[in-house]
Amino acid sequence: MKKILITGVDGFTGRYLAETSHDAGYEVHGLAHKPVAGGVAGVAQVHVADLSDVAGLAAVVQAVQPQKVAHLAAIAFVAHGDVDAIYRTNTVGTRNLLEALVQSKAPVETVLLASSANVYGNSVGGVLSESAPAAPANDYAVSKLAMEFVARLYAERLPIVVARPFNYTGVGQAESFLIPKIVNHVRRHAPLIELGNLEVARDFSDVRTVVQCYQLLLEARAAVGQTFNVCSGRAWTLNEVLDIVRDISGHPLEVRVNPAFVRQNEVKLLVGSCAKLEGAIGPVPQISLADTLRWMLEASV
Repeated sequence: MKKILITGVDGFTGRYLAETSHDAGYEVHGLAHKPVAGGVAGVAQVHVADLSDVAGLAAVVQAVQPQKVAHLAAIAFVAHGDVDAIYRTNTVGTRNLLEALVQSKAPVETVLLASSANVYGNSVGGVLSESAPAAPANDYAVSKLAMEFVARLYAERLPIVVARPFNYTGVGQAESFLIPKIVNHVRRHAPLIELGNLEVARDFSDVRTVVQCYQLLLEARAAVGQTFNVCSGRAWTLNEVLDIVRDISGHPLEVRVNPAFVRQNEVKLLVGSCAKLEGAIGPVPQISLADTLRWMLEASV
């Protein structure tokens, strides 16, 4: 049985990838910066180490000896207040992990690094391919692009695949993210929600689709050394998302634009091409946005 090590296994995406990898027949090991109780512990052996600790990371890798590594641990909230922490975790933390993998001499076949479509910024309109120029418009995006450049320093020593996921959501995502905030307001029957710019458009996927793509990229030897968008190829404005939620729930949620929620350097349109991804792993199994929202609205959490 092959082993996979998933960093950030206790996070939103990590929990779903742990289940997907377990179902695919892997012995799942997770990395977390603090002990994990319940949930993911049923499908993964969780090891505690911090991304700032190269020796601790190397000890975990040496003990596990994974064939696959999925690096998901990150500060993923664009508006996170601690800029230093964003760079320490997303950029320096990734370098520490890659250094630990090199030092441990584990039999690693694939290292998947989760970057972000935010690296494209506002530079190009329309559908973005992986060849679109990077133009990060916030510290989170800069930290992820820097991570990709760090990965290049290890490209001859480690079999690295870079994934650039566009927006995705699902049950269990924090309410600090937009769609869970909307869903939770509706589930509470709140009469009003305050949001930022309603005309921004995003390419939304279901987290279950995203982790399936990650799993397939980890298993595709031809993917090594390449960068892939993970997306649906369709953009939705927030107004369209709100209309779908109202239609499913029957709840007439009123929306008020709060200028405090309108971000500076907001990326207006972010929609990706999944042609390269499908060339590597086959057709991406899409889940409609309506089905994702219905799942979230009806979840017993």
